[in-house]
Amino acid sequence: MNIKLSRTLIACTLALAALHPARAQSAEGHPDWPGPGRLFAGTCYQPVDRSLEQVKRDVALMKQSGFKVVRMGDLSWDYFEPAEGKFEFKHFDAVMDEMQAAGIKVILDIPGLPAPTWLHHKYPGVDLVNQWGARLAPAERYMDDISDPDYRRLAMRMADRLTKHYARHPALLAVGYDNEIGNGFMSYSETDRKRFVEWLKKRYGSIEALNKAWATQRWSRRIGKWEEVRLPYADGPGPAERYLDLRRFWSDVTLATLADLEAVRRKNTPDKPTLSNYWDWSGRKGFDFLGSYRQHTTYGAMGFYAGEPVGGGWEAALIKGGMTTPTWFNEFAAGGGGSYGSKGWSRMWAHFVLLMGGQAALAWTFNSHLGGEEQALMGLIDHDERPSWKLGEWARIAGDYAKLEKLGFPRRVEPKVAIAYAFENTAAYSANGPSNTSRQYLKTPYLKQAHGAFEPLLKDNVDVAVIKLSYEDLSRYRLIVVPGMYLLDKASTEALRKFVAEGGTAIMTAQSAKVDDHNQWHAMPLPGGLTDVFGLRTNEFYDAAGTLKLGDEEIKGTVEHFEVLEPSTAEVMARFTNLDGNPPALTVNKFGKGRAIYLATPAQPQIMRPLYRQLYASLGIEPGPKTPDGVFARAVEGRVLYVNTNNAPVDVAIDGVMQGVLGGQRWEGALRLEPRGVELLERQLPTNPPR
Repeated sequence: MNIKLSRTLIACTLALAALHPARAQSAEGHPDWPGPGRLFAGTCYQPVDRSLEQVKRDVALMKQSGFKVVRMGDLSWDYFEPAEGKFEFKHFDAVMDEMQAAGIKVILDIPGLPAPTWLHHKYPGVDLVNQWGARLAPAERYMDDISDPDYRRLAMRMADRLTKHYARHPALLAVGYDNEIGNGFMSYSETDRKRFVEWLKKRYGSIEALNKAWATQRWSRRIGKWEEVRLPYADGPGPAERYLDLRRFWSDVTLATLADLEAVRRKNTPDKPTLSNYWDWSGRKGFDFLGSYRQHTTYGAMGFYAGEPVGGGWEAALIKGGMTTPTWFNEFAAGGGGSYGSKGWSRMWAHFVLLMGGQAALAWTFNSHLGGEEQALMGLIDHDERPSWKLGEWARIAGDYAKLEKLGFPRRVEPKVAIAYAFENTAAYSANGPSNTSRQYLKTPYLKQAHGAFEPLLKDNVDVAVIKLSYEDLSRYRLIVVPGMYLLDKASTEALRKFVAEGGTAIMTAQSAKVDDHNQWHAMPLPGGLTDVFGLRTNEFYDAAGTLKLGDEEIKGTVEHFEVLEPSTAEVMARFTNLDGNPPALTVNKFGKGRAIYLATPAQPQIMRPLYRQLYASLGIEPGPKTPDGVFARAVEGRVLYVNTNNAPVDVAIDGVMQGVLGGQRWEGALRLEPRGVELLERQLPTNPPR
């Protein structure tokens, strides 16, 4: 039975991969789907413990605040199915009817996570087993083994009954899948081990191939038969090769779960898009979203809890990938900063995400939590049922959005710059225990490199796509940045080679292309498979912070290590000025119709910024409006939206006389943005134009 399930899981995943990418992009222009010229402000709402009278009061406040959408159903499996096979929809029917009467649309989130207590009790295979062999009770959310056949069967039944019941309800706008999927836990039961073995058989075919992929000849770890395979430890120690396959396996389990739910949506609600609250970068488990989103996603969607612009902007770009549809922020910090919040925080970020191609912001959450895992979390309504100041702020956001949707929003984002990123690379970077010697080499974390490459582009107000190289049509981009891609798989390597050969420009930074698809170092000159493209080989590395001169600018690196570059056909663009022998710091190589640039240090904003600025003109990339540090802007149909993320007022230079659309004030020469302030400026026409 376990073997059969594993084969079914693999078959589902492969069938899912066969779906055409156009499914996701076909959302645009559909009359019943959120399309151009519409923005949505709203909230997440959990009516499970609200009486109908309380629901009516809540909905009245939502309508009064101008909310257009709510997200409901998540985290509520036992609300709909309190006992196995016993479904109850009466209370939620009334909630849906209230939303419809108020003109509020509903994102119905299929609550596949967490599984109910009754399911764990009756089907113990759903319980997690930790890597030390202890069975765990479901003490908190997401403590479910989603590879278990009973879980998958019952989760699909739940999804089927729920979507069938509400498929024709006029309030239904979209369907979501399993709140924060990707944030669950791995499990180590014997049945999990057997499923992992079946996955390995499908991937490698033979014990010999597995031994080679896992380098088992090292330190007497050869595997003689499949029964000897054990689940690698997520919490080290353990060889990097098998740890990578562990993460791949659980990613495929997650994708198979999404395949189940997508099949139900296509059957019961084919006219509704998917708007799921993904968490694909979760450190607990995560999954390969950027290599799969066209198979299960219509709009990129996520929970947005930004602490600062670079991290928040990066996550917004990550969840959008290469999609042309706008992004939904299905959870949004209500007040931000902490559980109590700060005034102006939500409004600032609600406009920041519009710069990133956002279409919706939904406050988390409407009612403050009295108990549970998020006890004391402050929502838009206080614990004593009184509206908080946050409700007023979100009503203001709704009012802003109502104005902006008539003025070119959501803005269409068509980046000419892409940053390469891969789920597998996050696993390859993992130290996985103190015994892993790659830790001595990978001194700059992967995400720090990614942010280092992203930050200067964000601050130059340039649109950026975050993509998996092997999953996208790279001809859409003029510049691709590969920051610290330690594992650059074969497919991505070939895609990057083709991109440069056909006229693209690529920038690669230190720590890139060192290991193969199995997380083993290449037995060839580095960067693996790309030495001719970059016209050099990288050799050893040294611990030192290099200072380099790029053009007329001297730049001091803050990362204290660099690679030794040995150019062949590449030209040296910059050398380290403070290191013995002045070794190359930056090289460029012509390859085919394009060029490939290699940086000897990890990506650092102070180095990447002047490099980008040297390239913009030749690549036809025009930076956005010039703004002071911490202020971000985009031009939309002749107007400019400004967002000040600073906690202090800022003056922004403007050309001529402009009118504030949101604030109504006239500005000449400079725009004064208050702390966390926002404004959309349009050109002020002369009151008495010349005849």
